[in-house]
Amino acid sequence: MKKWIFGIVLCLLLGSGIAQKYPNIVSEISLRDTGEAPKVTTTPERIDHALKAVKVTSDQIYKGNLLLVNKDIPIQEWDSESNVIHLSQNEELFDGFGLMDDTIQLSPNLLQKFSTMIEAAEKDGVNHFIINSGYRDMESQHELYQQLGPEVAMPAGHSEHNLGLSIDIGSALAKMDQAPEGKWLKDNAWKYGFILRYPEDKTEVTGTMYEPWHYRYVGLPHSAIMQENNFVLEEYLNFLKEKMIVTTTIDQQNYEISYYSVSRNTSILVPRNGHYEISGNNVDGVIVTVHGEGNE
Repeated sequence: MKKWIFGIVLCLLLGSGIAQKYPNIVSEISLRDTGEAPKVTTTPERIDHALKAVKVTSDQIYKGNLLLVNKDIPIQEWDSESNVIHLSQNEELFDGFGLMDDTIQLSPNLLQKFSTMIEAAEKDGVNHFIINSGYRDMESQHELYQQLGPEVAMPAGHSEHNLGLSIDIGSALAKMDQAPEGKWLKDNAWKYGFILRYPEDKTEVTGTMYEPWHYRYVGLPHSAIMQENNFVLEEYLNFLKEKMIVTTTIDQQNYEISYYSVSRNTSILVPRNGHYEISGNNVDGVIVTVHGEGNE
């Protein structure tokens, strides 16, 4: 399928460690494969912007790409994903991967992000991906929980699949902890905004068994910082809450990430003319990510 057709259809569907206990950091992170971990410096800098104050209401806590959902923290506000795509019914929208069955659903935005990542993998000769699961509504999650039990599945409302931000990814060649697809994703998914949500060495933090197939979209620069410092989402959100402001540079693009506690209506500072994103953490606050100008 031609990429321009893919883009047009998606647009229509969219419609709309760190040194010494977390210093304020400036991380220089490269998306290029250097074979080495990105270097971290500890010189605090702020992105210079003309700012304005905007009000954030408490419902924003429960919206965005950085929502924490786990066995202890459920989705607080949920609307049925009216624009999810049944992939088996829209074969023209995807290429480069297979489907485990005809029930797989993804949001247009997540499909676009995933497809970009898979195209990069194919250039590296890794091209036997299968989507095993995507978006699930509450009813489907409840049925899965009843079938598999708490050792394997989450109750309805406690699964990231209910958010529409996670994909269970498989390989046609082998299990994901052994397959080329699993290895490639573990090394490269962060470059495209995805994280391995339940790593083998973080089960005590996540409260979930090792799942080498479960990838969660959080977006850049968050995935890069998490990769650099071996954070899972729980640790990353705690880090942001503790430090309040973190700055980083990724391929000459500056970012500033700020945490704000929110109770009822809270005023926060954002660029008057620049680009920024706001995501809740699903608990008590929001994270504001400011995109600065690139370095010369």
